[in-house]
Amino acid sequence: MKIDLVKASQGETALVVFATSLKKGKQETTKVTHAKVHSHLSASLADKSITGKSGEVVSFRDTHFEGHRHLVVIGVGDKLTHESVRQLGPTVLSAVQGLKAKSVAVDFAGLPKGKKDHTSFVQAFAEGLVLSDYSFDELKSAKKKDDKKEEELKIHLVTKSADAAAKRALSEGVTLAETVNFSRRLGDMPGNLMTPSILANTVVQAVKGTGIKSSIWDKARIKKEKMGGLLGVAQGSAQEPRFIILEYKGAVASKKPVVFVGKGLTFDTGGISIKPSAAMEEMKYDMCGGANVIGALLAIAKLKLKVNAIALVPATENMPGSQATKPGDVHTARNGKTFEVNNTDAEGRLILSDALCYASELKPQVIVDAATLTGAIVVALGNTHTGYFTRNSDLKKKIENAAEASGEWVWNMPLTDHHVKDMKGTFADLSNISSGKGAGSATAAAFLEQFVDDGIPWAHFDIAGTAWAVGNRLPYCPKKGASGAMIRTFVELAKSYV
Repeated sequence: MKIDLVKASQGETALVVFATSLKKGKQETTKVTHAKVHSHLSASLADKSITGKSGEVVSFRDTHFEGHRHLVVIGVGDKLTHESVRQLGPTVLSAVQGLKAKSVAVDFAGLPKGKKDHTSFVQAFAEGLVLSDYSFDELKSAKKKDDKKEEELKIHLVTKSADAAAKRALSEGVTLAETVNFSRRLGDMPGNLMTPSILANTVVQAVKGTGIKSSIWDKARIKKEKMGGLLGVAQGSAQEPRFIILEYKGAVASKKPVVFVGKGLTFDTGGISIKPSAAMEEMKYDMCGGANVIGALLAIAKLKLKVNAIALVPATENMPGSQATKPGDVHTARNGKTFEVNNTDAEGRLILSDALCYASELKPQVIVDAATLTGAIVVALGNTHTGYFTRNSDLKKKIENAAEASGEWVWNMPLTDHHVKDMKGTFADLSNISSGKGAGSATAAAFLEQFVDDGIPWAHFDIAGTAWAVGNRLPYCPKKGASGAMIRTFVELAKSYV
């Protein structure tokens, strides 16, 4: 797909226009934002064949309006936000694909109300188009046999202004969406084809030419660095663990970095505390936290943000092999704290403990981690909101502003000393599961907090409910596949530290 900005359409295969639906009292008024099309379709507007209500798609085939073979009218309702504009992307894409159009003009000029809306809407619409163009079908035999290259879809956004700001917005939208799609692929790849070593090698190749420096620690280095949590989880698998370090320097060397930490469980059986077999195949998505902080750093680098940023991903499988950690075993994290493993399926917090210790040693401005950590967060929030935890009020404001700017939904969850107390161990400093009932996501966050040095702003994002299978909520996401949750928010958060 190729998207560009133009000031006038040139007789493309299809012309896409938008219609609004405004209600004053009992009277509803429908208006097509393209004046000539509004006049041309006056009869359809009069008989309510076109209502302009959000989600409505009305296609007129072979109308040959001003050189365009097909005409498509898409309803946008009575109120537009950059998220609703983002969701127009898949609606437009589906409509023009149904017409088998390969060159499309989208009349964008009548959509935004002002210059500020114009740039944000261009970015959001570009994101929606590219995000909805993603599909994971590379492993299907029919796909492999089809050597014919499909003609690239060209989408021309007809705007009032194709100035530098609008072009930057378009470029940023495409870049963000492409990095989200890259991270989605990492998550969608099955566990046998996305082991810790494959993940590391894939990332090394992906960052070439971006200005990102990559360092990969193997098992021997991980052991030397005293990462007992990561090693303890990995010891039940024949696949060796990796610790992935990505560094981007967009600011002066003296400026403290923003550090993103992501859980990289390339497959999670639960270990000795094995999971039920139903839907266990979805545990290939247990590395989406890692995939998404990788995507965030790629986007930060490609957008050349003037910030120093680092991504850390502890990557391993959690398997019930003969050497696997047993319930009751005690391991030692990088900072010397010990924890008893009373449930081997609560393993994400163990590998993150070492990564958070290492992140603290970097003396960063802020640490943010992302993990598919608990089923409890899914019970609390479903697949609409990502729950986040922080005790830092300034960071909370930055997160809320970043999420608002990105269009992603977050919800601040409680984290208190009571939750910390619940994670105290009997035979070690900590237990990896709570001694109390309920609040499973909060007690997991309390465990992680013990590995972040005092004075460093820190936030934990539990993406267990939003990392995959959110297509029923967001039309630009796959129905069952990885979503790339929080990448856009993390990029916006990084901007607040420029």
